Amino acid sequence: MSFFKAKDETDLFFTDSGHGPAVVLIHGWPLHSDMWEYQRLALLENGYRVITYDRRGFGKSSAPASGYDYDTLSDDLHALLEHLSLARSALVGFSMGGGEIARYLSRYGSDRVSSATLVSSIVPFLLKTESNPDGVPESEFDGMMAELGKDRPKFLAGFGKIFYGYGPLSHPVSEEMLQWTASLAYAGNLKATIDCVASFGKTDFRPDLKAFNIPTLIIHGTADKTVPLVPTAEAAARALPTATFKTYEGAPHGLFITEMDRLNEDLIEFLGLHAAVEAFRHRTSQDLNEEPPKQFI
Repeated sequence: MSFFKAKDETDLFFTDSGHGPAVVLIHGWPLHSDMWEYQRLALLENGYRVITYDRRGFGKSSAPASGYDYDTLSDDLHALLEHLSLARSALVGFSMGGGEIARYLSRYGSDRVSSATLVSSIVPFLLKTESNPDGVPESEFDGMMAELGKDRPKFLAGFGKIFYGYGPLSHPVSEEMLQWTASLAYAGNLKATIDCVASFGKTDFRPDLKAFNIPTLIIHGTADKTVPLVPTAEAAARALPTATFKTYEGAPHGLFITEMDRLNEDLIEFLGLHAAVEAFRHRTSQDLNEEPPKQFI
């Protein structure tokens, strides 16, 4: 297994597979990096180098007592990019993972980043306030934290069904998929799981949006009951008018599974376009740095 050291010496697990343009997949809450296995496979088959990592406190990463705020989480992402010496990589963040991208860009800039993709993302602001009236009431996040602290397995069982839009008359995923998803969540540390609710639920990323000076793709389901469309994807798209904004009609939060084929196709199309642009920029930069042919001297 492969690990890198965070700024505070926390050991964080990562995977690095394939060759080609680099794509970093940032997982959502309360899962870990294996949630991306179907996207990882599709990207590898299409010639990409795919990097995933487990957020501190989740999966195989260490679980320190603190550090679940977005400044620290963006430091962790920066440490990964530095550890792998990634010069220009595409960042893809699901749900909570969109926050890492936003905070990373505002703190570190986009020199190491070629594009950003926000999938079912909490960016820019999930919490209901006077300036964000379409957000989620704070009491809902406080209730989630209380339920996790009382009976995490029960909470996660109910959450998984909402996550995928699963109900008496709707079965977009199998029972086995629900169980697999729960197994990913159980690998998370309880304190990390609770602390991250406060982080993704109450962090305001609206000031970070001005740092999105790179090609950006926003994807969100219209039936997402975990991260509502209006205060997140729609608000992000208004603030980033040059971004590509795609809504999946009737799709729930966990569209990386329920809309797997469509998501993979949209990712590969978007990444392919900007990988070609990056390759052209690299060739042009090399040409400018080369000495001119002798006949022109």
